[in-house]
Parts: sequence; structure tokens; C-alpha cells
Amino acid sequence: MKKILFRFILPLWLAWVLIVIGFQALATARFLPQWPDRAQEWTEQYTGSNYQKGDVYLLDPFMNNQVAWDSEYYLGIATGGYNDPRIPTLTTSGNKIPTNEPGINLKGSYSLSYAFFPLYPWTMWLIHWPLKIFRLDPIATSTLAGVIVSAFGTLAAMLSLYDLTRDPLGEDGAMRTVFYLLIFPTGFFLVQVYSEGLFVGLAFGCLAMLKRRQWVIAALLGAAAALTRAVGVALVIPMVIAWIRSEEWTDIGWQQIFSRGIPWLPFGRALLMCSPLIVFLIWKFSYLGSAFDYVEANFFRREVLNLGSAFHAWSEAYQSMFIGNPERTAYYITEFIGLLIGLVTCVACLKYDFELTLFSLAVFIVSWGSGPAQGIQRYILAAPAVFIMLARWGKNPIFDRVWTIISLLLMGLLATLFAFNYWVA
Repeated sequence: MKKILFRFILPLWLAWVLIVIGFQALATARFLPQWPDRAQEWTEQYTGSNYQKGDVYLLDPFMNNQVAWDSEYYLGIATGGYNDPRIPTLTTSGNKIPTNEPGINLKGSYSLSYAFFPLYPWTMWLIHWPLKIFRLDPIATSTLAGVIVSAFGTLAAMLSLYDLTRDPLGEDGAMRTVFYLLIFPTGFFLVQVYSEGLFVGLAFGCLAMLKRRQWVIAALLGAAAALTRAVGVALVIPMVIAWIRSEEWTDIGWQQIFSRGIPWLPFGRALLMCSPLIVFLIWKFSYLGSAFDYVEANFFRREVLNLGSAFHAWSEAYQSMFIGNPERTAYYITEFIGLLIGLVTCVACLKYDFELTLFSLAVFIVSWGSGPAQGIQRYILAAPAVFIMLARWGKNPIFDRVWTIISLLLMGLLATLFAFNYWVA
């Protein structure tokens, strides 16, 4: 592993980081888009002439190409905490209060930042302190910290994917899996001020440690993933299955307990395998969890696994592709491509790796069924089955070349749109 790290993975990772960031800088320097963004109805409202007015976290010029949309909340938490007054708030009556209205009593309201899990911005806050040596302003320092955390999370994900696929796919197949992660059309999110990079590093790392039967490390990574994104709790599925297959559970029978006492080692490992669920429930019943539920339901319009509403939303999205709005049609083409890729790869991977695929299916179903018809092409970055199956198909040189061309062209387009603050996913 050390040899492959220094000969291939580390140089590829570093080159990819520099290329993506450099490409976004080059694209934004070359031309200006036409506003507003008509990809969805609500994006017209949010990308008009007053877009970002007063949003200090979106306006700082330092590495601004890596900052858009939800980046505002991560930067706000990392710089000023969950109750930073520079972030818009939501009253208990469901009204959004912008940050630039003086003299408003904010008692009984929730910052919109509460809709975001804490570990990524808290990690940014930790990295923020040593970065003060560069004497940047606080927002710029947090931005740099966010990109660094995302980038190193992606490096961990690359190493984990390689470890997960080296035996079944061989060294070439494992390297292809890693490469496909980096060039996936929404793969640029892995080096933006978004939580995807850290999450895939933790989640894929947890799965890799399960494969090696490193229970404690897997439990720590799984618990951390559950504090990074809500779907991290789904890691409990492969973790419990892996523990059951180890057959340690046979030592926790009632007869065994009464005759010899509690077998603490297997019992403790059983609790370790439930760590994502335990940590998630602790968070869920805390103030952070209750505030999260309120803001998600009343502002972002998301709720867990409302499959009926999700089916209706995606049906409407499909129909809206034919109303004569080319921007919306183009946007939903990429979303439905992501939907199709996620579904097909997760189903196809079932016969190769049951536990890993169950986690990937959970990521796909929760992402599809918990809110508006948007973002699936980004959310499936957390489904390792996507990249494993693409790598299997990539044994065919024609598929490999065609998929590489499609991925890179789409990623270039989407990374440019993101840098211009257009809605991507």
C-alpha cells in the first residue's frame, strides 16, 4: 500500500486538486454567464440582481470559485458557530429573516446553519487555527481550511477504494476505480467547501476497515461519518452484517451468559458495530438534532424517506423537461443520468459485494426519497458501488474511453457552473 500511495495515488490526488481548482479559475476568468439561472423555478429568484446581497460568506474573494450555495453555512459554522448572526434565520412561524435587516428580535428562531451536520465545519474550525499563520481574514482562512479538509478526505477515500477493490479487481481495476471517483461528473465537489470530500473519506474508510476486521477503527470512522452527513447512519447496515458473519454473536446466547457470565469482548464489538446508529441517535435527540429537523422541514423541505412525495417530485421534474426551458431540460438531463447510473450500478453490484452494496443502495434510496428532485448526481458520490461497477465495466477499453470522455466533459461543465454560482446539484 505504501508503494502504491507514493507512486500513483498521492501524485494523482495532488495533480487532480490543482487541476480542478486551476480549471475553475481559468473558466471564470474567460467569460461571464447570463443571469439569472433558470435551471429550476426557485433558482431564478436566487440568482437575480440581488443574489448574495449581504451574504458575506459567499462574497469573500479568496478561493471564491470553491464557494457557493451550502458553502455559506459551513463557513458560518466554522467561523462564527451555529448562531453566527451573519447567517439567515428561520422563525418558529416559518419566516426566513435575512441577515441585513437591523433591529429584528431573533429570539425563538433557528439559524439555517442548523440544517447541516457538525463534523465538517468543526473540522474546518480546528484546521482554521494553524492556518492563521498565513494572516488571511477569518472567512478566507475558513475557506482554505474547508478545501484542505475536503481534499484530504478525498485522499482517504481514494486509498480506501483501492484497498476495497484490489483483491477482486486486481491492481489495474483498483486504480481504475480510484480514477473514476475523481473524474465522476460531480467529483469536483470533493474539493469544494462542501462536506462530500470528508464524508466519502470517512465512509469508504469505515468499509475498508470492516474488510480488514479492524473493528475499533471502523466504529470510529462510522461514528464520525454519522456526524458528517445524515446518511452516514446507514453504515450500521454493513457493519452489523460483517459482525454477524464473523460469528462472534454466537457467544452472546442467554445460556452462555447465565453459565459463564457476559462475554464482554463479542458484546463490546456488537456495540461498536452499532456506533453510527448510537452516535446518530445521541445527535438526533440533542438540541442540534431538533433544530435540524425544524429547519430541514420548514425551509429546505426535506424529510426522511417520504417516497410518495419523492415519486411525485421526480415525475414533475421529468415533465418539466418538456416545457420549452432549455436550461431546465439540460439540468434535469444530468440529474436523470445520475439517477440511472446510481440505480443500475447499485443493483448490478449486489452479486459482487453484498454489504458494500446495501450501504450504496441505502445512500441512493435515502437521497432519492427524502426531498425535492435535485442533487442525486452529487449524493451518489457516497455510494462506492457506483465506482466499483463502473470500474468493472471499464475493463472494456471502449467503455473506459467513452466514460472518461463523458465524465471529464460533464465535470468541466458542472465545475464551471458551480464557480459561477449556478445551481448544479
